[in-house]
Amino acid sequence: MAMLMKAKEAANQVYDAVRTKVKKLNQKGIQPHMATIWVGGDPASAYYAQAKQKIAEKLGVSFYLHSFQADVTEEEILQLITRLNHDPSVHGIMLELPLPKHLSTSTIEKAISPLKDVDGITPSNKLATVTGDAGLYPATPQACIKLLKHYGYTLEGRNVTLVGRGQTVGLPLFHMLQRENATVTVCHSRTPDIASHIGHAEIAFVAVGRPHMVTQDFVHSDLIVIDAGINEVAGGKIVGDVSAEVSSHVAAVSPVPGGVGTLTTAILFENLLKAIDLQSEELHGS
Repeated sequence: MAMLMKAKEAANQVYDAVRTKVKKLNQKGIQPHMATIWVGGDPASAYYAQAKQKIAEKLGVSFYLHSFQADVTEEEILQLITRLNHDPSVHGIMLELPLPKHLSTSTIEKAISPLKDVDGITPSNKLATVTGDAGLYPATPQACIKLLKHYGYTLEGRNVTLVGRGQTVGLPLFHMLQRENATVTVCHSRTPDIASHIGHAEIAFVAVGRPHMVTQDFVHSDLIVIDAGINEVAGGKIVGDVSAEVSSHVAAVSPVPGGVGTLTTAILFENLLKAIDLQSEELHGS
């Protein structure tokens, strides 16, 4: 059986560091504050928002959930974001996805201040993820790399296959892997034989949003697999992009749930503290 790369220990290390820094900020009169925007209609996103609220309470972080009915207008959300952008007591803004179809996700994401964009979704933070400049990088790609390193694996010089090139995970993860000096092959919906690319890889990251897409036929016994997929299937069960049977045919694999997603939530709060640093630098002109 493969080693299961569970994220609880790595996430707890992040939370411990966040808790310590929150106390130091409190001593300076700063109370970290995360504002989350949720629009009705998606039960899963409501669950995730509430889970973050419980974690925030344990960390000493102020957390306010701004909830809207499913028929909310785009203008109402944009007005809220403008207020949050200009409120110095709010340090982080997060948008729970997906949004109802009548709302433009792109327009709403772009309205968030890059200095408060804890999920790394604004254009300037996406660019920073590409260039490596200072900014707030997306949490899930960071979690993928942090989880791998937590288990002692390195990326420099390794042959890596990345399955998925989406805006949220695959594309930013590609740029982060490049900066780790990995040799990266990117597979996507137009790649004719994904199994052959995974077969030549030492490490595979899978982020396509298709349940059980990678099966035992794709893998080999020396492969390390990071599964960044979160899919809800019949009965409300959460599964990854990698089939459970793979665990007996690889060297190591991250579980779903309990893997990348667990660490992603922790990194959102780490990003909140980075946002406070960036806002302080902007305020003091450094």
